[in-house]
Amino acid sequence: MKLVTYTNSNEARLGVLVDSTIYDLNAHDGSLPSDMLSFLQMGEGAMDKARAVEQTILNGNGNAALGYDEKTVLSPITNPTSCRDAYAFRQHVFTARRNRGVDMIPEFDQFPIWYFTNHNAVQGPGPIECMPDHFHKLDFELEVAIIVGKKGRNIKAAEADEYIAGYLIMNDMSARLIQMEEMRLNLGPAKGKDFSTAVGPFLVTTDEMEQYLKPTKPGHTGNQYDLTMTCKVNGVEVSRGNAGDMDWTFAEILERCAYGADIYPGDVIGSGTVGTGCFMELNGSAKLADPNSTPQWLKDGDTVEMEITGLGKLVNTIQAVDSTHSLLALKKNMQTS
Repeated sequence: MKLVTYTNSNEARLGVLVDSTIYDLNAHDGSLPSDMLSFLQMGEGAMDKARAVEQTILNGNGNAALGYDEKTVLSPITNPTSCRDAYAFRQHVFTARRNRGVDMIPEFDQFPIWYFTNHNAVQGPGPIECMPDHFHKLDFELEVAIIVGKKGRNIKAAEADEYIAGYLIMNDMSARLIQMEEMRLNLGPAKGKDFSTAVGPFLVTTDEMEQYLKPTKPGHTGNQYDLTMTCKVNGVEVSRGNAGDMDWTFAEILERCAYGADIYPGDVIGSGTVGTGCFMELNGSAKLADPNSTPQWLKDGDTVEMEITGLGKLVNTIQAVDSTHSLLALKKNMQTS
């Protein structure tokens, strides 16, 4: 089942996507809410009712329909309870560190890690507004993500997949110059990441993902999926990877998230960048191969198109805000020579 949040008469509504058509869930079952967070908080009973609505539609009895259009689609969840991003692909971590001339860290293979990012900056398809300082090495990050479906605490990896409501595409936008400067202080990322995290275009429930299951890597626990991941910038493919290459499963990531803390319906958690999944990594690799290579970064007007098997296509356009306000200009105590 594919659940989508969309606008109709300037109102956000929750629908189910069937054969490129959106059907309003609440219009088919008045006991269902019209927003994703409330829907998830109702638990498995709401999922069962939504599946019943989907079956009614498949039987030819659907109404309150709207043709699928990226212009009307919002983030599947417009008010997530939190947003975390993990570091699950060893290839990306190893390559990015190699390109910077530093060794791979052994701790990567010991436990999964993640950080909190700005859940109020989660958005769906459409324009991504960027301030002037963001354009200093503006980057995409190609990821797969989950939304948590039920509350849990101190859960084990062996049971953690039961807490996942579904899967979606994530583009963790990054202003690399700001990020690199602030992380020299061993805190963050913060301002380098907090302006936009794009997710969508819809939430694919876990039952629909079973067809893509693959064997879990030895020594690990939880579901893994064979999902091709690609990113195009202005129609040119720049990244290709596979979600099956995750070296930490979402179940293992959830186990760590829930240790001594609650996870909630509506929490969004990203996988971290797939190998080759950002310009920072690609530019570094190109520089090693050819010291004269020209780095590529996102610019005003660029279109970023991410596609993952079974999860659809997430399309965003970079849009410069008309402003001269600069954080970089506010730095103090700058050394001059």
